[in-house]
Amino acid sequence: MKMVGESNKRKRGRKPKNPSSTETLDLPSTTAAAAAAADAAALDDVFSVTNVELIDPPTTSSNANAGAHRRGRPKKRPMPEKPQPLLSPAARRATLRPFENGDFFDVAVGPMAVEGTPARMVPAMDAVVKVFCVHTEPNFSLPWQRKRQYSSSSSGFVIGGRRVLTNAHSVEHYTQVKLKKRGSDTKYLATVLAIGTECDIAMLTVDDNEFWQGVSPVEFGDLPALQDAVTVVGYPIGGDTISVTSGVVSRLEILSYVHGSTELLGLQIDAAINSGNSGGPAFNDKGNCVGIAFQSLKHEDAENIGYVIPTPVIMHFIQDYEKNGAYTGFPILGVEWQKMENPDLRTAMGMKPDQKGVRIRRIDPTAPESKVLEPSDIILSFDGVDIANDGTVPFRHGERIGFSYLVSQKYTGDDAAIKVLRNYEILDFDIKLATHKRLIPAHIKGRPPSYYIIAGFVFTTVSVPYLRSEYGKDYEYEAPVKLLDKLLHSMPQSPDEQLVVVSQVLVADINIGYEDIVNTQVHAFNGKPVKNLKSLATMVESCEDEFLKFDLEYQQIVVLRTKTAKAATLDILATHCIPSAISDDLKL
Repeated sequence: MKMVGESNKRKRGRKPKNPSSTETLDLPSTTAAAAAAADAAALDDVFSVTNVELIDPPTTSSNANAGAHRRGRPKKRPMPEKPQPLLSPAARRATLRPFENGDFFDVAVGPMAVEGTPARMVPAMDAVVKVFCVHTEPNFSLPWQRKRQYSSSSSGFVIGGRRVLTNAHSVEHYTQVKLKKRGSDTKYLATVLAIGTECDIAMLTVDDNEFWQGVSPVEFGDLPALQDAVTVVGYPIGGDTISVTSGVVSRLEILSYVHGSTELLGLQIDAAINSGNSGGPAFNDKGNCVGIAFQSLKHEDAENIGYVIPTPVIMHFIQDYEKNGAYTGFPILGVEWQKMENPDLRTAMGMKPDQKGVRIRRIDPTAPESKVLEPSDIILSFDGVDIANDGTVPFRHGERIGFSYLVSQKYTGDDAAIKVLRNYEILDFDIKLATHKRLIPAHIKGRPPSYYIIAGFVFTTVSVPYLRSEYGKDYEYEAPVKLLDKLLHSMPQSPDEQLVVVSQVLVADINIGYEDIVNTQVHAFNGKPVKNLKSLATMVESCEDEFLKFDLEYQQIVVLRTKTAKAATLDILATHCIPSAISDDLKL
């Protein structure tokens, strides 16, 4: 990196290469390019998150030697070029022509378009806004507190109905949200209408009428095809003004949504998506919005892999809100299934040569499907669409996609027709779809964490944010194996079941010998199973036995004298400045 005040004197001859730089700007090794560099032609600054390399600015006319004659080969004057014939009409709509500095430009979007080629429409950039949010995240390790507030900025865009869309993670645990339009110096207070955790979309609005003046909402386009051009607009790091990056659609499939811990339809593009781009629209070449930028892949073996929420998921979120007045979520089929690609397996399960499908391994006991479906049923079709042995269904011409896409197109409470093979007999069922209930939830959706304290023992429920708070972002490797096994494989046996643990022990005289108990599951209290945290708190508060006995994981037990434990709790709360021994949601 070149610092201010360093010598900026340019030596004659070819500009030397910098082998120690990790990121370089490759220029063509032609004589014309070298001459242009020697004449200080305008080069764009090269920005990188980890390395910012500033290219020398062009020489201005105020320099004393601006008109002096240079030695060596005279400068070649660029001549205007005529449009070139299309190189590949099927793949590209315009010819790429090189500038002398090595960059390329697209004729179709430049000052001159190829005859007969439609010019690319300019996206509605004035509809793209910058989102400022102040977050106050709960402290899951100390659930009676909240963490220090912090600020973030992201992107969003205006849609019809005086609404704005952005990412859910952009306004997670929000305290205040403000929006600023392009070219404006005013920040407008926004109201959060709905947050879709699973699909990572949030809907905002602004009460001030001034905000909506001169802003036209974006129009949504159809789902793009592979190699279709996309333009991502937003406010990423590296500057304060609006940013535009372009690329093509590289892949279309069921993706893992990191924020929502779900799998929905997604687009992979090769346009750069950086921090701050979240919530910004992705436009097609007609100027219509085809998605929302929301995550990217950062890996040493991958470059320029960004992900976009496509229009089917966006429209599902919007229509869900308009239909129900709130976000109700994406339904799922509460089963775990196995591929039926092995011919011996298909024969053993009684499948005919012309039958295809997937085998049910387990069924969520809390799902409506558990009333009609059974393990080892073969799902042959969903809503009349045949399912292949690998679990895919036809999508578009030459494409297939996981059949969970068909489920995600439904709404919570919708009916679906399922055809299954059971004991050589084909059965048809109509089931009502619902959202998924996990034993260890991925989010608590803005609610403060629950807790209960008795004799210094802090009881709470396990969630993914709790694991992340206790063990960091690598909780999948650092957390206890017992908890990880329940996170990945356990299913709740009832809708209100929770995983209750002793989070920590606040040291006091009464709990001597129990100080090392950390994040250990509570199975029973005085011989009664612990169903959830509220049931535990109720049993302890109403206990009149002489002792409090807790059965923990790994066959550990904790025994406390009832009267002494309840009396010591007040002193422990005062010592640690804890306002209450029980969270508000558990109070009777």
